[in-house]
Amino acid sequence: MKTDKNILIAFILNIAFAILELIGGVITNSVSILSGSVHDIADASSIGISYFLEKKSKHRPNYKYTYGYVRYSILAAFITTVILLGGSFMVIYNAINRLFNPVGLNYNGMIIIALIGILFNIIAVYKTKGGHSLNQEAVNLHLLQDVLNWIIVLIGSILIKFTKIDYIDSIMSFIISVYIIIHALKHLKIVLDLFLEKTPSNINIRKIKKELLKNKNIANINHIHIWSMDGYDNYATLHVIIKNDEVEKMENIIKDYLKENNINHSTIEIERKKYGKSLFYKRNK
Repeated sequence: MKTDKNILIAFILNIAFAILELIGGVITNSVSILSGSVHDIADASSIGISYFLEKKSKHRPNYKYTYGYVRYSILAAFITTVILLGGSFMVIYNAINRLFNPVGLNYNGMIIIALIGILFNIIAVYKTKGGHSLNQEAVNLHLLQDVLNWIIVLIGSILIKFTKIDYIDSIMSFIISVYIIIHALKHLKIVLDLFLEKTPSNINIRKIKKELLKNKNIANINHIHIWSMDGYDNYATLHVIIKNDEVEKMENIIKDYLKENNINHSTIEIERKKYGKSLFYKRNK
């Protein structure tokens, strides 16, 4: 529930500042602030969506969603990241356009708005740090980037004030957006890997199989499938052929080893061969 509350606080802070930022952008005639306001409105919208989907993800498993609703949180992370990418490309377009169509800037107003932006976003970053879902990580990443954005706007505004070079504003917007796009694409890859049920990056299937086969009572292991629902909890199914009759003991040994390797949910099918026949045992904990 703390994650939900933190995301809600971040949403309120973001939407309040985005409105203030939009007004400030018009007053100062700054493309970096106007673009930032569009970016923050998109951010606030995605954070609002994230809040509702994060709450949905906490619902308990049922016959329709046997693994629970945790993937709703990942869906929120996907939406948030896509909106961030779209907003960043829009900022780049506006920044390039302003390079060829420069206008005068109210740099004193830009400095004041930048200071307020840094304050608002630092509070929001603090409230969303240390999250235990990719959704909250995505929200926190956006807010961290917003802090960086306003620090750069502050520095740029001061430079414009003393140099009178207005196109610094557009250059800052371009650099910030490229930086955001690079990090957002990395996060998007993580989210897509989860939806495609790719083996988690912290899991080495070859190593797991090799280590388990060192047990003299395990003859073979096949049909290993390992995936994650949310980027934190890993699941596994596997078929194990054993040489003895101690099915329950071997199952516990395997499950303990898997837990040591960050796999807390496992379904193990154990086969023991006896007198040329195979008996199957399915265990699920």
